[in-house]
Amino acid sequence: MKKRYAALAVGFLTLANGCSDYLDVNTNPNAPQDVSANLYLPAMLHWMVTSPQFEGRFVGHYTQEWLSTSANNSPRSTWGRMGYDPASDNGAQQWRDVYWSLGQNLVDMNNKATAEERWDLLGVGLILKAWGWQVLTDLHGEIVIQEAIDPSKTAFTYDTQDFAYQEVQRLLDSAIVLLQKSDGAVDPAYLARGDKIYNGDRAKWLKLAHGMLALNLNHYSNKAAYDPARVIAEVNASFVSNADEPLLTYPGTSPDNADRNFWGRTRDNLTLYRQTQFVVNLMNGNQFGGVVDPRMTRMLSPAPDLLYRGLDPNTTGFGTLATAQQPNNFFGYVGTGGVAQPSRYLFSDKSKIPLMTYAQLQFVKAEAALKMGDQATALAAYTNGISTHIDWVNARNLDDNQSPTQITAAEKAAFLASPAIVPPVLTLSHIMSQKYIAQWAWGHNEIWMDMRRYHYTDIDPVSGTQVFRGFTPPTVLYTDNGGKIVQRIRPRYNSEYVWNRAALDVIGGLALDYHTVPMWITQP
Repeated sequence: MKKRYAALAVGFLTLANGCSDYLDVNTNPNAPQDVSANLYLPAMLHWMVTSPQFEGRFVGHYTQEWLSTSANNSPRSTWGRMGYDPASDNGAQQWRDVYWSLGQNLVDMNNKATAEERWDLLGVGLILKAWGWQVLTDLHGEIVIQEAIDPSKTAFTYDTQDFAYQEVQRLLDSAIVLLQKSDGAVDPAYLARGDKIYNGDRAKWLKLAHGMLALNLNHYSNKAAYDPARVIAEVNASFVSNADEPLLTYPGTSPDNADRNFWGRTRDNLTLYRQTQFVVNLMNGNQFGGVVDPRMTRMLSPAPDLLYRGLDPNTTGFGTLATAQQPNNFFGYVGTGGVAQPSRYLFSDKSKIPLMTYAQLQFVKAEAALKMGDQATALAAYTNGISTHIDWVNARNLDDNQSPTQITAAEKAAFLASPAIVPPVLTLSHIMSQKYIAQWAWGHNEIWMDMRRYHYTDIDPVSGTQVFRGFTPPTVLYTDNGGKIVQRIRPRYNSEYVWNRAALDVIGGLALDYHTVPMWITQP
């Protein structure tokens, strides 16, 4: 237990492989104990963007982004039925990375940045801390915050989700103040040495902090405290275009593949997965008045007969689809093909993966404006969200020699001119379904939060259409669910269920159906 929260892990920053004389470790020039504060950043930034993709293999089954076709029918038989894998750490990568990969490293970096008055680096550090608590509470509900990273403890008390949300806001508010300071030892060149996302540009980090705050505040949409005007203000203070986005580049030079995109064919993490019929129907005209989305042929993968189909969560494997009708893998090839070949969209070894996008925030703004009754602002943000995501799809298909053609200006204009896509009266169903498309294959955490906020199948009060058009939960749910829909992921097995059971019992975490308990943030 102590190892989980207090281990002095340094991830990619490990500077010593061992020493035969432990008395010499502090003076060994090959293993300096005092690390420059900015050198902690690269590994932590890597995990901030990459860690959610690890979880996407499982959360993506909940949200029907994709389904596994594995012969042993896992994770489709568990996560695909809105369950979990017992006695397994599947679905707990972000738990591991927040408490261990960042963990003491982030504490040390922030302490050094404070002592040296490096306010820009400290601002980035507080963003990292806020990111960690945000993703963990959104996935798991109650988490350990106040007693985390305490080497004197071997048991850890959980904090409420209400507290977690307030702590994220406090951290981001502090980061916003710090990133506007220019005194002390603020130095873009020093920050840039470890900043592999924004290259030391604190103005962009400031925009990211506002964007993260907008997402946090928008999650309160079911509560009386929801303040859509403030959500809009935070979005307006954030990204002004796609150029402001935090994109992580994967150079693909490491022999162990650690610096290749998690979704790339070389890493082989998604080879047996295929798109669902749900996402295909959002783009093939089925749910939007027969208008085919030009992004479909640039994001999704066709079958050998060149038609676009997806899998049904109520079947196994490819269901009843004939061989020629079965969707190719996400790299664009039959079966397990695609090694060292041109890929598609976000599925190349060197595809850039975002932490947040401009289009995503525009849909957040549209949702908030609609809830305020401001149709004009909502429609403008919604249209901008679709338009800039089309541009983003084109950009991602240029990252690493991907095979899809670019969406032309004529295709884009025709799509946006359709009243089925940009209607005279905008509804939640338009906004949330288009936001889903813009987040598909990378924004797993936010997609799932959106679905839970709208209880998966809520009806749009204006249009009478489901908020998430065409989404249907699996007919047969996981045995432990007791007929209830999944609401959270159980805490990490090999720390919590092995070492922290007493604290888990206090929050009801030992119950077999704990993963179906609604979270505080999604309730009134």
